[in-house]
Amino acid sequence: MAAALAQLISVVSLFLSLVSADSTNVLLLPSQNHGSPPAMILPLLHSSPDSSTSHFYHRRQLHGSQSQPHPNARMRLHDDLLRNGYYTTRLWIGTPPQRFALIVDTGSTVTYVPCSTCKHCGRHQDPNFRPEDSETYQPVKCTWQCNCDSKGKQCTYERRYAEMSTTSGVLGEDVISFGNLSELSPQRAIFGCENDETGDLYSQRADGIMGLGRGDLSIMDQLVEKKVISDSFSLCYGGMGVGGGAMVLGGLSPPADMIFTHSDPVRSPYYNINLKEIHVAGKRLHLNPKVFDGKHGTVLDSGTTYAYLPESAFLAFKHAIMKGTHSLKQINGPDPRYEDICFSGAGIDVSELSKSFPVVDMVFENGHKLSLSPENYLFQHSKVRGAYCLGVFPNDKDPTTLLGGIVVRNTLVMYDREHTRIGFWKTNCTDLWGRLHISDASPTLPPKSKGTNSTKAFEPSVSPSPSQYNLQKVELQIAQIVIVISFNVSYMDMKPYITELTGLITHELDVNTSQVHLMNFSSLGNGSLSKWVITPRPYADFFSNATAMSMIARLSEHHMQLPDTFGSYKLLDWNAEPPAKRTWWQQYYLVVALAVLLTLLLGMSALGIFFIWKNRQHAEHPYKPVDVAVQEQELQTL
Repeated sequence: MAAALAQLISVVSLFLSLVSADSTNVLLLPSQNHGSPPAMILPLLHSSPDSSTSHFYHRRQLHGSQSQPHPNARMRLHDDLLRNGYYTTRLWIGTPPQRFALIVDTGSTVTYVPCSTCKHCGRHQDPNFRPEDSETYQPVKCTWQCNCDSKGKQCTYERRYAEMSTTSGVLGEDVISFGNLSELSPQRAIFGCENDETGDLYSQRADGIMGLGRGDLSIMDQLVEKKVISDSFSLCYGGMGVGGGAMVLGGLSPPADMIFTHSDPVRSPYYNINLKEIHVAGKRLHLNPKVFDGKHGTVLDSGTTYAYLPESAFLAFKHAIMKGTHSLKQINGPDPRYEDICFSGAGIDVSELSKSFPVVDMVFENGHKLSLSPENYLFQHSKVRGAYCLGVFPNDKDPTTLLGGIVVRNTLVMYDREHTRIGFWKTNCTDLWGRLHISDASPTLPPKSKGTNSTKAFEPSVSPSPSQYNLQKVELQIAQIVIVISFNVSYMDMKPYITELTGLITHELDVNTSQVHLMNFSSLGNGSLSKWVITPRPYADFFSNATAMSMIARLSEHHMQLPDTFGSYKLLDWNAEPPAKRTWWQQYYLVVALAVLLTLLLGMSALGIFFIWKNRQHAEHPYKPVDVAVQEQELQTL
């Protein structure tokens, strides 16, 4: 009897957990009718319970175990908000690993990539996932806990989003690797293999979504359930016009001056904070604190581009900003379809924007204050140089306050789920490891996970870091780029095709043949190692920093497409060298050379004329000067 009662209680508890998990899955977001480029508003509106994914784990609270040290997965972020509307990271799935660029999204619970069987998927950054090529892939078999495919054999998932895009497919399980900065070894995890996608998901360049939200299928929940990381993760988005950043899955020692606010997982499945006040230029907006206290509180969502406030809060915020920018000229936005609020006259230096735009403070329930610089509420005008537009819009569909990625530029955000809090620390996200005094070197290879036979996937050990060059200084000049690339094809097999390889690299980097020079090519284990120098175009002294970084990014992010003959490549190292400081003679050597040549030519012409004159003088007109005009010789352009 006792055993039967215990079993009944267990079943009821599981049922209640499933109901409670799905009962808060609906949140209406603002329609995408503001801003340019259009906001990339990803999740925050899940599919209905009938079509949502199943729940595979009953979430356990990890108490004492969380105090024990855990490894974490440190990962780079790529892209930026203005051009892409999102940030991506790199994940490797399968054995051997297949690489994907995934949007990091705290509002989504499922991680998914396009599948080789997809009937309606767009053209994305990387090839679709091929389950048939992975030695460790297993389909998630259909049980009573999940929705099943038409054959009743494999679990399926389906999601729809506020901007009306959708994704659906089957669920599979495979080894997931996190890159060579990660202390965390590859882990088995469940993910979605897409068979259909529509809307922005179909047209975006990124391959898919990395779900960091709360839910049994979330990559975070799965890793915490395995007790391989602590129940925390952190995101750090790069600044305006720079992009990039960093992400940590697992615990991270918070900086001493990081401010925290409570986040209630019971109230909402989304990461919420208790925002009470907004101050502009030190003055509190006259608003009832309840305006920020909608059904889900103030929601923090990394998959949303901009920020959205309830109507009354938006109007008060807009008027305060306009009052604080009276010295600037208000202009039309970049897209005539939207009534963006834009200003010109602030200049192109982002670090100087605080001289033209007011500081904004967000005050939380505990009195802690997060100060926002102008880059946390503005986006750059795409058509007018030195102009900026308000990246905060009214939420005309719902009274929810939604804070997207723009609000946390150059801010380390710690989602401390174990202690139900979210922390904020203003910093330069492109140099996060240096500011946290953490080495950016690849850690020692961790031990192989039990139950897997995969090797640790890697990402390029050196990738373009805007912090190495001040990208705000557009006058930065680069004399040459040195790159070191390894191939998994042997030197002897590659040797006959070196000329062809040079031509391919030239084409892929969009440079001339005369600009690419092979310095060294040698064996490296079973593969080969090559060193190249890329120089500016003929008659040019340097590359711009943007051109140089574009080449490095193309190499490090594996955008260079080579035939199968050359196997796969890896950017091992690179160096962009500025022009050496030249002496007066080096700077003006061409002018001096031309002057010397001109002098010599004129001298030779005069000397020739002198001898002709002397001969004629003796032959025809002894001791009598010749009055003749000599036409100056025309010099050909050198």
